[in-house]
Amino acid sequence: MKEDKFKVIQFIRELILSIDKQMDNFPKKDIELKNRIRSNSYDILEIAYEANLTISIEDKKKLIFKLLAKCKIIDFLLNMSFDKKLITEKKYYKLSQRLDDIIKYANGWLKAII
Repeated sequence: MKEDKFKVIQFIRELILSIDKQMDNFPKKDIELKNRIRSNSYDILEIAYEANLTISIEDKKKLIFKLLAKCKIIDFLLNMSFDKKLITEKKYYKLSQRLDDIIKYANGWLKAII
């Protein structure tokens, strides 16, 4: 396994831990938003592991593209949470930084296999 793959998975794990920690005060009426953020975060972890174990380059590329698409969804949901004032600017910035790291390393992983 290459270092980029380890980094992507490490950053995803850190994102999941941060989401659990930073989003514990969501109001009940917006719990679906929190659940979607959490669910998509677990999805990108699963996709990263699957891409890591996939032998076919074409399948691996598809999975990494899927991972990047899920990251964009998480980014949208985080932005919505910030706009609704469910998370502070500081929390939004911290979670966005973690997401940016995932995207950066996933793009590096993609370039390494192309």
